[in-house]
Amino acid sequence: MTKRLIHIHLGIKGGAERFFVNLVNGLAERGVEQMAIIWPDREWRDEISSVAQIREMHFSRSHLARFFINRRIAKLIREFQPRAMMSWMSQASRWIPDNPNLLTAARLGDYPIKLDYFEDCDWLVCNTPDIARHCASLGWPAERARVISNFTTTQPCRPISRAALDTPEDAFVVLGMGRFVDRKGFDTLIEAVAKVEGAYLWLLGEGEEQANLVAQAQRLGLGERIRMPGWAAKPDPYLMACDAFCIPSSHEPLGNVVLEAWALGKPVVSTASEGPSWLISDDADGLMAPIGDAPVIAAALNRLKAEPGLGARLAAAGTAKLAQEFSRDVICDRYMEFFFETPLHPKRKHK
Repeated sequence: MTKRLIHIHLGIKGGAERFFVNLVNGLAERGVEQMAIIWPDREWRDEISSVAQIREMHFSRSHLARFFINRRIAKLIREFQPRAMMSWMSQASRWIPDNPNLLTAARLGDYPIKLDYFEDCDWLVCNTPDIARHCASLGWPAERARVISNFTTTQPCRPISRAALDTPEDAFVVLGMGRFVDRKGFDTLIEAVAKVEGAYLWLLGEGEEQANLVAQAQRLGLGERIRMPGWAAKPDPYLMACDAFCIPSSHEPLGNVVLEAWALGKPVVSTASEGPSWLISDDADGLMAPIGDAPVIAAALNRLKAEPGLGARLAAAGTAKLAQEFSRDVICDRYMEFFFETPLHPKRKHK
């Protein structure tokens, strides 16, 4: 039987988009014919165009626009005849049709504030147990939530030259990455790295807090040892070149970058935000710190700097957990079972 699936993805760029690309390619290798409905001109479009049909649309919530968009989506469904359709995050879920011949699902990588978005979804696919519990607290039937996490395709590669970032070869390099917004906690990371003698901080990303972060680094004496090369669609070479990877977020639903760091054999230091707290076992496969606690993060980084064997032990344990619980095969197999073996259209008790 031909297996067909439609995705609706309205994201721009980031960790969720990297996983979307990974999953589309992973399912294609298992023989799934896919269509992706996306905004025009997404920079990751070409990474899936050889394995999925691309349909680009401009989305609007005006009544007239919704009428024509819904008609177009209905036509695509009639022509493509998918078995399942999945939206990626809340806004995209508004375009899921009420169709009894489809298994419909919303894939959630963050905490929704309400369930209205999902009125035509049969299922929620949550990438952590905590997101599933949150949805149940809002009234979603727990039996119609699946927890299927992420995987990464990150592989060892040539590290970026430290000289390219004006960084000494023997320096202890801490890497952070993400949007420069308050919840990512890069101000906490700057404060922590300033307490690690001689350490360099590489921050990959962009966002409205960049000027404030630069000013903070200057105040704390880190101005000569911080590097901000911008957003990196492929951060692997930077991960390969660092000594420790840090996630200082106050809110991090999963933290796919943890998996990427483990895949490259790098030790992880993280605050105890939602996703990393689920992924990481403290002092077993990573080091944890309370949210916003720069001194504890600094202490963890100083331990890694002083004890190279500690970093190697933590990284090896993380790599082993990745292979056992979050590998491409494990996660793709779970999605295949969900899309193509789950009974169609269970009764929607949340309506």
